[in-house]
Amino acid sequence: MSISADMVRKLREETGAGMMECKSALVEAKGDGDAARDILRKKGLASAAKKAGRAANEGQVGSYIHQGGRVGVLVEVNCETDFVAKTPEFAQLVKDIAMHIAAASPAAALYVTKEEVPADVLEKEREIYKAQAVASGKPPNVVEKIAEGKLKEYYSTFCLLEQPYIREPKMTIGQLIQEKIAVIKENIVVRRFSRFRLGEEVSSTQS
Repeated sequence: MSISADMVRKLREETGAGMMECKSALVEAKGDGDAARDILRKKGLASAAKKAGRAANEGQVGSYIHQGGRVGVLVEVNCETDFVAKTPEFAQLVKDIAMHIAAASPAAALYVTKEEVPADVLEKEREIYKAQAVASGKPPNVVEKIAEGKLKEYYSTFCLLEQPYIREPKMTIGQLIQEKIAVIKENIVVRRFSRFRLGEEVSSTQS
């Protein structure tokens, strides 16, 4: 199938990938735009994984006010260079993350990553889930599996990077960041955030 310039341009606008990368993905996908996006996503995640260990000491502190001033968010997102920190693409990512934190439902994130959840909190949750499984009559050999499954649900509710992105629920915030790393070509890290709701205590990650 012939790959037109319009097809390449459209895929580039949708993904932010380079022109040659888009054309190559479309050729591999035989002109199927959805398949080409999946190809770029897989390649981007592989590329992003290689950058994960690199130092990210620059970035932005972004803010967002939601619900007529009743909810506010501050979030620090780091990248590797001051140059990237000042780009519109990075600024938009910071804004998108702040908006997600403000609007996330049914619960606001308490941690950035699942690794930040204290061991005692995890153990308490695990014991609750196991007790619920036993009380419902589940056999002992499946109780532990049920508890582990419930812990994954806990992570997806209270850990920012595990939450489904509000604008694209099939993607987590972590996956959104990984895709941006592939486009921006630098490591990107959400360091911390604070979420304020009028009349409630502040929910924040550890500094």
